[in-house]
Order: sequence, then C-alpha cells, then structure tokens
Amino acid sequence: MKSNAWIPSIQDGKWDTYFQKLYGADAVPAQRQRYVRAIRQFVQTFPEHAESQISVFSAPGRTEIGGNHTDHQHGCVLAAAIQLDVVAVVSFRTDRKLRLQSEGYPMDTIDLSRLEAQPSEQGTSAALIRGIAAKLAQNGVQPSGFDAYTTSAVLTGSGLSSSAAFEILLGTIFNEHDNDGAMTPVALAQAGQYAENIYYGKQSGLMDQTACASGGVVYVDFQDTASPKVTAHAVDFARYGYAICITDTKGSHADLTDDYTAIPTEMRQVAAQFGQTELRGVSEEAFYAAIPQLRRSCSDRAILRAMHFFAENRRAGAQAQALESGDMAQFLTLVQESGASSAELLQNLYSASKPTAQEIPLAIAVSKRLLAGAGAVRVHGGGFAGTIQAFVPLAQVAMYTKAMEQLFGEGSCYVLRIRPVGGVEMKEELQ
Repeated sequence: MKSNAWIPSIQDGKWDTYFQKLYGADAVPAQRQRYVRAIRQFVQTFPEHAESQISVFSAPGRTEIGGNHTDHQHGCVLAAAIQLDVVAVVSFRTDRKLRLQSEGYPMDTIDLSRLEAQPSEQGTSAALIRGIAAKLAQNGVQPSGFDAYTTSAVLTGSGLSSSAAFEILLGTIFNEHDNDGAMTPVALAQAGQYAENIYYGKQSGLMDQTACASGGVVYVDFQDTASPKVTAHAVDFARYGYAICITDTKGSHADLTDDYTAIPTEMRQVAAQFGQTELRGVSEEAFYAAIPQLRRSCSDRAILRAMHFFAENRRAGAQAQALESGDMAQFLTLVQESGASSAELLQNLYSASKPTAQEIPLAIAVSKRLLAGAGAVRVHGGGFAGTIQAFVPLAQVAMYTKAMEQLFGEGSCYVLRIRPVGGVEMKEELQ
C-alpha cells in the first residue's frame, strides 16, 4: 500500500482491531495518531517515497518478571512482551543500501554489501543494523536495502529493553521481506544477541531478545543457549486484579559498566571452581558443601551471588507454575522473595562506588509503604540504577502512579499491558 493510502485507512478505523490487539482498546485513538505521524515523518524524511509502496512494522519492549540475572548463567527466566514498542515505516530498495532515521537521532546509512564488523560503529545503532544483516546472511538470507523511519515508545534507559526491541524490529523487517517470515522467534532473538555482542560490543544474555521476539508471557530455559526452551503462559494480570507498574528512578547509568560486568564475572569465578563455565552446570548441593573451600579462591560477594542464582533459578520456574495454576497469592510471594534475594544476595540495588545514590532502594521502600502489604515490588532488570517493578492492585494504580511520579518526575511510572505478539508486520491477517 502507498503512503497516501495508508493514512486514510488508519484514520477511518480500518486498523483499529490491530491497534486494540497490540495496545489495548483505550489506546486506539492515540495509536492512530502515532502511526499517521510516523508515516508523514517518513515521507518528509524521504520525499522520493511519497508515492512508493511502504510497509509498517512493530516490535515490543519487555518486562522481566522472574529470573533476575539468571540468563547469563544459562538459567531460567520469566518475561513478557509489553505494549510499549518501536514502529518502523519502510520502503524497500534494490541496491542493498539502507538508510534508517530514528526519531531524535542522526540518520544511519549502511552499505549491506559490506557486512563485516566496523570498529568505528561499535556502540552505535549502525552496528546493530549491520550485525543483524550479517547474521541473516550467515543463515543464507540475502538482506535487502531499505529506507526507514522509526519511532519508539520504549525510551532508552527505561529498563524495558529498547535495544532488544530495535534488534527484533530490524530482524522482523529482514525476515518478513527477504525470508518469507521463516525465522523462528528464537532465531530472531539469537540474531539480535549476535549483533549486540559481536558488532555493538556489549555482552548480554538472551532474555531480552527472546521476550521481545516471542510475545506474551514466556518461561525460558537457557540451559542450551543454542536451542532455548520457550513455554508460553496465557496470563491476564488484570483478571486477578493487578497491574504491572514500572518506575524509572532516573538514576544515572554512567560508570556502571564495572558493576554490571562484575555479576556474571563473579558467578563464573564460582562455576570455574567446579570445572564449569556457568553456574547452571554446578550442583547446588556441591556448591553449598564447598562454601568453606570457596572462600579461599572466591570473594564472599561472589559466593552470595551464586546463592542468589540457585534460588532465583528455581523461583522463576515456581513463578511460572503459580501463574499457570492461577495462584496469584503464591506468585506475589515469590516476587517479594525475588526482590529480597536481589537486595541481600545479588546486591544490585545500588553501586558500591556510589553508596549515597540509592534511588532503587528508595523507590522500593516508598512502594512498600504505599502498597501497605498488598501486591509486590522488586528491582527490575540489571539494577544499580534504573527501574523497579510493582504488581499493584487495580484500585491503587492511580494513587501509586501519582505518588511515584511526584518522587521521580512526570512520566516516570509506566502502567504496562502484556502484548500477545512479538515483532510483526502490519497486515490484514493480524486484525
């Protein structure tokens, strides 16, 4: 469909069912406006495509529900795709050139005939684009060039995986146009991780990309990272009377690389004492029996972090089981236990290098006071700075959101909705 046909079809409500599926009924009017604006910005950015055929894609952010810092040890996680997403308006080219304009950022220009990693691109979106294209090429897919304009509701630094959403968006574009949509969500996730690790230069597990690519609520076992086991769970938290709220505490992520890196490094130091590369390969019983000896070769903190892994890995599975059986009380108890373990054992609520900057502990403490024993609250994602997660009774959402935004600023508290699908092209069959 051409751009001048897309806009009236959206304005006339043709895509309302699609918007409702991805964002919820109450968000339809705003999404109409958002998509129309994105198409107009695309044409303004690339006026030569005013009469071109265009395609529209979307990929969601994610929320981690269980399994804090378990994926990089080949552990288990519980995560979900959310309604906050990245949208791309695309017109395909025939010359293997790619131009991508992300709202608020400089344009990326990539020659897809050169897919080797470029050191000068490390740490940039161009690295992710080239890396994903390279991974698809390794799998026998010839990635096409295209011009694209993207707009994101997954704000950078929000703890909702803006980079993974962008990676899955790119993978979905290539996969749908050049591969007849044949790649599985796991394969798309692995392409995103490859680009992030090898081209962008950031080490990461596979949780974020898998959740974004899969859609819905998923329990993922990463024991075999080449073929992780993904189990979908149909969960409607609202049916149980709760909303998922994420609060961005606005703490600075600057100079936290060492804090993030130390967690997998220390866990692997413990694993190495048992001849393993990750803790998933270590017997929990053997670990506890060996703690006196471990103190000779590992720090106390490393041992405590390993203790967190073993308990959190089991807890993620128990959370999935509680949701599957509809036992919300047990689920919330496990969320609280996860939060306590992250605070006491994993120790990722604030940086030891900045001991007076404790936005996350403050947010958790205030949340517990506001909820007064109802719901549950925990650190969300990597930790040290960033976000907390709260399961808030529906009757308290307005109060909770207002209080958290008074503390951390307007727009800092997100009320999330589970999105049932991962990366998609906007097609009539999705209505």
